[in-house]
Formats: sequence, C-alpha cells, structure tokens
Amino acid sequence: MSHTVLVVDDEADVRAFITAVLKKRGYLTLTASDGREAFTVLERERPDLVILDLAMPNQSGTDFFRKLSKEPGLSGIPVIVVSGLAGRHLAVRKPFAVFDKPIDPEEFGETVDRALGVAEV
Repeated sequence: MSHTVLVVDDEADVRAFITAVLKKRGYLTLTASDGREAFTVLERERPDLVILDLAMPNQSGTDFFRKLSKEPGLSGIPVIVVSGLAGRHLAVRKPFAVFDKPIDPEEFGETVDRALGVAEV
C-alpha cells in the first residue's frame, strides 16, 4: 500500500514540483492551495504526511498547523515545512523537518521516506 501525502502551497509551480518528486518515489499525492482547502482535504482523505508552506492566502500554514494539532485523530500526522520565510523553523511546533525553498529533491525525498517510516537503514 502506498502512502498518501498532502502538499499545501499557494504556488502552483511549487505544488507541481513537490508532487513530481513524491510521485517519482511512488507516493500518492493530494494538493491544496491554502490552509482552508487543506483542512477540507485532510478531513476527507486522511493523508499520512503533510508538506506545508507557511505564507498562503485565506489561512496561513501556521494557522492550519495550529488547527491540525488540536484535532483528535489528525494531530499525529507528521508535517514537513517547506517555506522561504525567515523564522520558518519557529512557525510550526515540532515539525518533522524544515526545508528552505528551493528544495533539493533528493534530500527532500529521503526526508519524506523517513517521515513515513520507509527509509532504508
């Protein structure tokens, strides 16, 4: 069974790039362009991992994460932050990892594997 990853970013090209990296590694992907849309997808689909931008319209990644962390049954989903914002490492409490934009696809893919428990030892 393949893992499902939700990619949340307001930039279509970033979503497409990250989705391509994930699909190449065999993951199923879902996308959302802001925190509100992401939460709707999250409740419906229950992904195994969330890739999260911080600066987005309608609902920021930080606000989305706060809401996620308060929801029973959803709060255990690991989150990887991908953002160009300064202070991004402080914006989300205990993310699995934090990446600067632009990301290195190989390092990013290996981190996703570890977050999902499929990394080779």
